Amino acid sequence: AQHPQRPVCHTGIRKMKAVIQRVLRASVTADGMPAGKCGHGLLLLVGVVPEDTARDADILATKIAKMRIFTDDADKMNLSVLDIGGSVLAVSNFTLAADISHGNRPSFTSAAKPDAANPLYEHFCDALRALGVSVETGVFGADMQIDTVCDGPVTILADSAMWKA
Repeated sequence: AQHPQRPVCHTGIRKMKAVIQRVLRASVTADGMPAGKCGHGLLLLVGVVPEDTARDADILATKIAKMRIFTDDADKMNLSVLDIGGSVLAVSNFTLAADISHGNRPSFTSAAKPDAANPLYEHFCDALRALGVSVETGVFGADMQIDTVCDGPVTILADSAMWKA
């Protein structure tokens, strides 16, 4: 039997991923303790795969910071999180690397190991900060719960391979 193909970039390698949600507010607790929050802005779920590099983190951070998904006075999506002075809550999420092509249980073997993933996740957050975005985070590797009020809802899936030539 044939199995559906995994999403891949033109080189056949899966890359750093983000689920981008426009929110009125979001907060995360880690192991039952408050960890991070944001007001009007973006909730980002960030997944890292073994092939990712600092360049992937930089590409994704730049695109997200400049992505025009907030409405202007004419009710058109023309403003970025930077334009509105919004904030970001970035939460690491290895499950974005799930392979669901075989059976009914997701496989996470294509997710980067924690010793490689955490530095790239941190680099991604630092790249957003360097662009002028206020960023708070969850706790890498912790059991986390997210409380969010989506705005729109606007939810976008992105990966660094989309913009990498």
